[in-house]
Amino acid sequence: MDGPSALRVFDTNAVGIVRVTEAALPLLRRSAAPTVVTVSSSAGPFWAVDNPERPEFSLPTLLYSASKSAATMLTVQYAKACPEIRFNAVEPGTTATDMTADFGIGRSPEESAKVVVRLATLGADGPTETLQDENGELPW
Repeated sequence: MDGPSALRVFDTNAVGIVRVTEAALPLLRRSAAPTVVTVSSSAGPFWAVDNPERPEFSLPTLLYSASKSAATMLTVQYAKACPEIRFNAVEPGTTATDMTADFGIGRSPEESAKVVVRLATLGADGPTETLQDENGELPW
């Protein structure tokens, strides 16, 4: 682990959120049901990584976890800064990606996308400033 590695991870998982959100804000403000769903992770919140009974407790994901914590915090702060837009973060579940390939774990991206789509298609009365997984709201 080094500085350039940290910059790459945070550029993707945190700074990328700012870039995309800021670019989309003018369109979101014209929408009848503006919604932003940030893909976060249960590897980011303190309640999960500090609980020895959770699988996140023993994950060797220092930079990933820190960047997902930042992603979740950006969700909270955008929700406060733009109350006319719903901002929610989602824990899509362990997904078979390049990152998890070495572990041989994870469900299909299509399966994990279901919770993202559910949050993205909520009506104007849907929640904001939440972290959710397929079963509902999670603590920050």
